[in-house]
Order: sequence, then structure tokens, then C-alpha cells
Amino acid sequence: MTGTAIIVGGGIGGLTAAIALRRIGWTVAVLEQSALIGEVGAGLSLAPNALAALDAIGIGEAIRGLGRPSEADGTMMRPSGTYLMRGRPDRNHNMLAFHRADLHSALRNELPDDAIRPDTAVQNVVTRGDRVLVEHSAGSNEADLVVAADGIHSAIRGRLWPNASAPCFRDYTVWRGIAALDGVTGSMTLARGSYFLIHPLTGGRVYWALGAGAEAPGIGYPDERAEVIRRVDRWHAPIPELLAATSPDAFLHNDIYDLDPLSNYVNGRVALLGDAAHAMCPDLGQGAGQAMEDAVVLAASLQESADVAAALGQYDAQRRPRSHKIANDARRRGAISTAASGFTYGAMTVALRLMPAALAAGASARLWDWTPPEVTAAA
Repeated sequence: MTGTAIIVGGGIGGLTAAIALRRIGWTVAVLEQSALIGEVGAGLSLAPNALAALDAIGIGEAIRGLGRPSEADGTMMRPSGTYLMRGRPDRNHNMLAFHRADLHSALRNELPDDAIRPDTAVQNVVTRGDRVLVEHSAGSNEADLVVAADGIHSAIRGRLWPNASAPCFRDYTVWRGIAALDGVTGSMTLARGSYFLIHPLTGGRVYWALGAGAEAPGIGYPDERAEVIRRVDRWHAPIPELLAATSPDAFLHNDIYDLDPLSNYVNGRVALLGDAAHAMCPDLGQGAGQAMEDAVVLAASLQESADVAAALGQYDAQRRPRSHKIANDARRRGAISTAASGFTYGAMTVALRLMPAALAAGASARLWDWTPPEVTAAA
């Protein structure tokens, strides 16, 4: 089956969905409300399940070349620099770290210019039988399908899922930045109530993130850079060097929210995708990966079925259980990693020190062990 789709949102999830649908022969338009389509200056990691999703739509090899291997999933430290767990060379290749802008640009380049319409804000979506009308700031268009990839604060989810809970603050906040520093390996440093994540990137850059418990959302600081430096005072190298190598005006600060589980990801001929469906805490590094899985399953479902409604039902049935579980696991991991309790911190560090390497590898493997459906390129 082929048809027309309007994708609302030009982020990583929306662009991946557009690539996947075009691969099966669909005509796609991506509506993005921002005048400039791009990503903020921070990083992310893609685990094997995300890379498998990109392989399924024919772009995995090109994307891999933009990433750097990171040991952050297996190298855990205390602020003093003592190891709780050491990364193993045989696993270094499993997780790749990317600058968000690099990844976004690569996905954007897989699409023709006329497939993306920036500066186009969606105002209403109405299902009319087997068609969907999308009213937006530049007029209106109809399609066989609308994919809402418009993020955690999805306007489409707000209109068509009126009973869905609002995004929920998860009692912690994160500072992020990109440092110009070479020769750094990936790691996670765990302190009582906070953590510091390091991912090496290509081009002599490093992505770092400081997560910390917060009593309420919206707490800002006159000098965010100084606040980060204060919080990691006397922590091990290369943390001070990373902060010194980050531009003072490039310290990003965001509170962490996620979504409570939705009862469905489909309403008529409108499907939620990525953060619009299952925004999750960043603690398992699966936000982008789950959006990529969504895109592949959606395309495969549409390719396999002669009916859009049946295909969307299949998409919903396949994606909700897995994405809900991963979102719940990420929420739990974030709560533990940023807990102020000395008992919780002590139990976590003891568990990491005593955990056999095979057990740690198995936990990651269960998360990453996802086989994508086949998505055959249209003739």
C-alpha cells in the first residue's frame, strides 16, 4: 500500500519517519513550525537497537560514520576517580555518540528539499473518513495519514488526546554542553544526588551532561556555568577540563519531564511518534532510539497491510508495550541516579562494584536486543 502522509515535526523522529515512509513509496510532507530546521548544540547516543532501525531503512552505514564509540554504558566512577565498573574493550563499539546537529543534518540530507516545509505551524487536524485535513499557518493540506512527531509538548496530542496527562516533572534537572577537547573516553560518574555523563564525539569534541536532583522545575541560576562548576568542584579529570573547554554561553539547562503511559498511540488516521507518544527520561539513552523504532515499525506496518486503519492498529500494538517499559525503566534509573538518599547511593555503588561483567552486559543486551521488521524499498 502507498499513500500520502503529513508528518508534523522536523526533529530526529519526524525525519526518520519521513525517510522510512518514502522508502516504501509514500509521498511525504514534513511540517516544522520553526523557521530554521535543526537541533540544539548537544549530544546523544544511539545503541544497537537504534542503529538496527536505521539499517532497516537503508541509512545505518552512513549514520555510523558520524558517531564515536563511547564506553559510558560500562565505565562507572566515583567523583574521586575510583572505578565502580570498568568498560570492556569488546563492548566499546556497541554505543555510538553523536552531536545532535550532525545526526539531524544527515537525516535531513536523506530527504529532498521540497519534502520539508519550515515555518509552518499546525493549527488543527481533522479526520474526514479516509482522509485527514491539516490546517496550518500556510493554508491546509489533506493526506491519508498524519504522523504527530511534535515532541513532548505535542499540540496534536493535546487536541486529540484530551484526557492524556500533561508532561510530568521527574524531580531532577540537567546541564549539558559541548567541549572542544580531544582524547577523552566515555564514562559516567555517580555522586550522591547527581551524575556526570561524558560521551566523546567526532571532530575533537565531547558531549557532557550533569544531572542533579531538583525540588521544583524552573529553578535557574544567574551564572549557569558557575553553578555547574560549583557542583562538581574537585571531581576527577577530565571533568574540570571539559567545563573549561566549553564556551561560557553554551551551558544548556533543562528540567527533566516525561509522559505517563498513553492508552493508545493512534486516533483515527493520526499516529503519535517519538516524544509525542512516549517522552522518557534520558537515563537509558533511548529517546531517539525509540523514535527510530517507531518510524520503522510504522513503515513496515503500512507496507504489510492494504488498509491504513489496520496498519495503525498493528503499529500501536507493537510499539506501546516496549516503549512503555523502556520509559518506566528510564524513569526508575533517573530517580536512583539523582536520589539524595545516602542509603540509595550506597546501595547503588555497592551493586555496581559487585556486579559481574556478564550480568551488566546482559542487562544492556536485553534493552538493545530488538530486531526490526523488514522495510523493503519500493520499486
